[in-house]
Amino acid sequence: MKDALMKLVGFRRWINLYPPLRGAGIRVTHVAKDFRTIDVELRLTALNRNYVGTQFGGSLFAMTDPFYMILLKQALGPGYVVWDKAASIRFRRPGLTNVHARFHLTDARLAEIRATLERDGTHDAVFQVDILDPAGEVVSKVERTIYCATKEAHAARTAARSTQA
Repeated sequence: MKDALMKLVGFRRWINLYPPLRGAGIRVTHVAKDFRTIDVELRLTALNRNYVGTQFGGSLFAMTDPFYMILLKQALGPGYVVWDKAASIRFRRPGLTNVHARFHLTDARLAEIRATLERDGTHDAVFQVDILDPAGEVVSKVERTIYCATKEAHAARTAARSTQA
């Protein structure tokens, strides 16, 4: 238990110092003990306001960057390759205030991903996350695609690509 808590505290400390997130003003406010939920916030400051005074779209997008990949990597463990593969953002309303997002990996979703990996060796898991203002209104909707593979399937895929080249 103590090791898990230290891992959790160390992760949150590290991620909040990670230059791409820190420079954009992004802060992790909560990480669940089981690494299945991460809460992130972005405060509206002079450093991330755009030309018209609202949240800079790049910062909104960046606040969703590594989190589903991290949750999946933690949940699946060392026998798997997990990478961000694709993402898109849809702006719904101007970010006029601080915003936040919650990344959550359910047991059912993890079981579905594991079953697909067991059957196929690879899987592109698609997640949606809403970026919300303090009133709970959606500022942006983000879709992230996370590539997951068993190490064996990933190695075979990499080898097949190198022989085609």
